[in-house]
Amino acid sequence: MDNALYGDKEVKFMNLEELYSQIHGDYAEVKARLMSDRLVEKFVLKFPSDPSMQQLRDAVVAGDNAAAFRAVHTLKGVAANLAFSELREKASELTEQLRSGENPADEQLLNKVEEAYKLVIESLGKLS
Repeated sequence: MDNALYGDKEVKFMNLEELYSQIHGDYAEVKARLMSDRLVEKFVLKFPSDPSMQQLRDAVVAGDNAAAFRAVHTLKGVAANLAFSELREKASELTEQLRSGENPADEQLLNKVEEAYKLVIESLGKLS
């Protein structure tokens, strides 16, 4: 992990393998799928612009269970393609809970998705 000094704050940067370790992902899986660090980095860096998490939040607030299901199902797929294992697992649990379309999002499951998502986003900010 590399370090940089910004003002009086030291910021630690990480490489792709360290990123995947920190977010409980599977670097070997994504590397096998995309075949190069350059492609892994390209798609990983696009992740924050994916609208699925915000769509999930909006749907939950609106009480739209069907839209919440679609959003979390999409988030699960994106996380699976990028081998963000923990995020995929948490999104999968919420996906199954919402699958019937009859129940609102379970708050505990939603919080677990939020925590895993936040870890990914914060960790991406440390990618060198």
